[in-house]
Amino acid sequence: MTSRLPAGRIGYLLLALCGLLLAWAGAWPWGGMALWWLQPLVLALAVWQLAASVPPSGTPRQRFRHGFWRGWLLATVWLASTFWWLYISMHVYGGMLAWLSVLAVLLLAAALALYYALACGLWLALQGPWRTGGSLLFAALWLLAELCRGVLFTGFPWGALGYAHVEGPLAGWAPWLGVYGIGFLASWIAALLAMRQLQGRSAPVRQGLATAAGVVALLLAGIVLREGINPGLTSPAGSRPLGVELMQGNIPQNEKFLPNGGIETALLWYGDQLMAAQAPLVLLPETALPLLPEQLPPGYWQALQQRFATGDQAALIGTPAGSFDTGLANAVVGMVPGGAVTAGSQPQSGVLLPPAQQPEYRYLKQHLVPFGEFVPYGFQWFVDMMVMPLGNFLRGDANQPRLLWQGQRIQPNICYEDLFGEELAISFTDPGQAPTMLANVSNIAWFGDTVAIDQHRHISRMRAMELGRPMLRATNTGSTAIIDHLGRVQQELPRLERGVLRGEVQGREGLTPFARWAGQFGLWPLWLLGMALLALFALRAPRPRG
Repeated sequence: MTSRLPAGRIGYLLLALCGLLLAWAGAWPWGGMALWWLQPLVLALAVWQLAASVPPSGTPRQRFRHGFWRGWLLATVWLASTFWWLYISMHVYGGMLAWLSVLAVLLLAAALALYYALACGLWLALQGPWRTGGSLLFAALWLLAELCRGVLFTGFPWGALGYAHVEGPLAGWAPWLGVYGIGFLASWIAALLAMRQLQGRSAPVRQGLATAAGVVALLLAGIVLREGINPGLTSPAGSRPLGVELMQGNIPQNEKFLPNGGIETALLWYGDQLMAAQAPLVLLPETALPLLPEQLPPGYWQALQQRFATGDQAALIGTPAGSFDTGLANAVVGMVPGGAVTAGSQPQSGVLLPPAQQPEYRYLKQHLVPFGEFVPYGFQWFVDMMVMPLGNFLRGDANQPRLLWQGQRIQPNICYEDLFGEELAISFTDPGQAPTMLANVSNIAWFGDTVAIDQHRHISRMRAMELGRPMLRATNTGSTAIIDHLGRVQQELPRLERGVLRGEVQGREGLTPFARWAGQFGLWPLWLLGMALLALFALRAPRPRG
């Protein structure tokens, strides 16, 4: 007989608890580690509860409604528990009323949870008897829900299922399938475990053995890939590692834009560190210099230019660019002896920067944050309720040039742009011009001393594994770190402390399978996989009797 779980209040509470634990598996609140083993177990319990409580004689429509509402609860709690820290940016730093900030987080989570609600509803409607293929159907629907969340309406994939697996066996699949592919495998494993319990003792022993063998095979394959195959996908670029200095100013967000507070502190501290830097490459966080070019003290920018005009050191500086008349941009500006040399497409032009005596490298953020860097249509009223510097920023090109320096091709990205591996992969379409290392500049101070810092570190680790490139991270409050091409954190500064991280990083060349197919086709191969499996099961679904 099929195992049964409570369908009433206890069942709903269990699903809510599973949602909370799914978020904690992605980044444990007490230490920030990703618990890869917890996630499939919790999701298996959720799937078990979702299906075991469905009325046996229900019609496909009834089963859909059953799955939809319970899936919506599960996903809403999961997502709200994942990015609850948005409350801090809206209330503490944005000045929005506390109750309204809580409501905004819940509404965002509930809206994004609709994708998973549809997935759970369709799964129960199409599944019928608990045959083995139902686990694959669940994984396909979960994959499509993840893709919808990551792509539609500019996408907000923070906390996607695969990020819990930066450690553990499934991490070996990252250079082949990417984070969404790992999420597909993790949800498949969870559904396999749940289906085995749903089938109960009536299932043949060989079916149980097949389930166990399938789970073990996926995990062992990941271990083999990570330990034996993935290290050989790329090779060292250049004859020696590049020395770097990554700066973490730890400017409190509530002081960052105050003329006699954070602005003065940033200009003095970062200016002093730039003048004293010794490494060949110096990297500053997002908006480390928090003023527009026209607002900088006289001679400040020119002094930095003169400092890096000669010698063997270059600096990448996070700074706003443009003007209130021509438009604003979130930028990274590179100061390089003798002028910047780039690889790939031509640099963005037409954005105001201070006068330069030699060509400077520039990168403009192209994937902007909704509400933070652009206002979605119809939501100006929401932005007006906050007292923070928000507006519509200029967008950079999708494929911007790499900075050539010391035999390396360095590709910056700004803040949450590193959530979108398929967009970073665009710069890998030409292997000869592909980046040899990635550099993320961020300011997570908007979200306080929270798990957002740890989550963003996991995101950067996943990008390093997917693309086979080291990732340099320079942030305002953390996590400032050096991550190697296998996603391992080599060095890291303590969070919420001012300091400079000094180390070396070895660039890499060669393309991972993910870099090849995502650079050429984006996420379409995964879309097609999910839709093909869904179509297959839709054709096989039991028809209602007349």
